[in-house]
Amino acid sequence: MVVFDMAGTTVDEKNVVYKTVRSAINEKGFDFSLDEVLAEAAGKEKLQAIKSVLASKGITDEKLAGEMFTNFVAQLDEAYRIQEITEQPNATKLFRALRSMGIFVVLNTGYNKQTAESLVEKIGWQQGVDYDVLVTASEVAENRPRPDMILLAMGELGITDPAQVIKVGDSTIDVEEGQNAGCLINVGITTGAHTYEQLQTANPTFIINNLIELLPIVDKENAPISAV
Repeated sequence: MVVFDMAGTTVDEKNVVYKTVRSAINEKGFDFSLDEVLAEAAGKEKLQAIKSVLASKGITDEKLAGEMFTNFVAQLDEAYRIQEITEQPNATKLFRALRSMGIFVVLNTGYNKQTAESLVEKIGWQQGVDYDVLVTASEVAENRPRPDMILLAMGELGITDPAQVIKVGDSTIDVEEGQNAGCLINVGITTGAHTYEQLQTANPTFIINNLIELLPIVDKENAPISAV
């Protein structure tokens, strides 16, 4: 089973989610840069992402964070309505190659279910053709870096051994999520939120620049797989 993050990893949405996080925060009188938002928020459930950005300046205000999150949800819905959303290069090609090898493809994300499903629909991915399971932050008790989303997907697919799982994501918290789940291989990818150097700080097994680079890793490692 390979678990892929969405925005920045398999979905190319031009960082609109973090630009929207920044907008929702800065509308309340702050002046965070996009780099600051990415450093603190990447990969996290979005209310927690806002709290983390505020905490970086020593601010712990639940009410304020809640107001920002409400604004964020409304702004993101509108942004995604008009924004062109595409897959990251080679995403569909990789998904289908993995599934043809008998490897489950899982999408997981810090988005809520409604947003994630709208992105999948906009790209045109079909469950059972391009991916097997979609798991979102709104379905679990604890979010990244806790492994709940990966464990939920494992349960749905009947996988009991995390050594049968590979995690791929564009942020350090994606890598940490996989490590906390006990995944066999944890892969950082440079197409999204974090740079090569930032990803290195989480000690991933590999860092890649394009999704298709995962195929030789799967072959080389001879990773245990589960039949689709």
